[in-house]
Amino acid sequence: MVEKGKQKETRNFALRDENGNEIAVFTGRSPRQAALKAANRGYTDIKLRERGTKKVHVFEGNRIQADKPKSAPAWMPDKIWKPQVKKTGTENLTEL
Repeated sequence: MVEKGKQKETRNFALRDENGNEIAVFTGRSPRQAALKAANRGYTDIKLRERGTKKVHVFEGNRIQADKPKSAPAWMPDKIWKPQVKKTGTENLTEL
């Protein structure tokens, strides 16, 4: 439970490649937030291990080009990249 006035802690998630090597670290309050950051960098097969645990969150990601929002500042380009992720499950490192 979060006390009034306190922010939730950010957590570190290590991106794993197909060989199990940790190639990057993304931070966020939730695994989805970290997965969106990974998808925005162009990763599609996203496996994030939460640092300090043996839990691996598995996502499918992509990014699409979309028009900029109407409330966007003038310096923003007309087309922007928007990440999309879908969680496909979780794995435990002891099972792998």
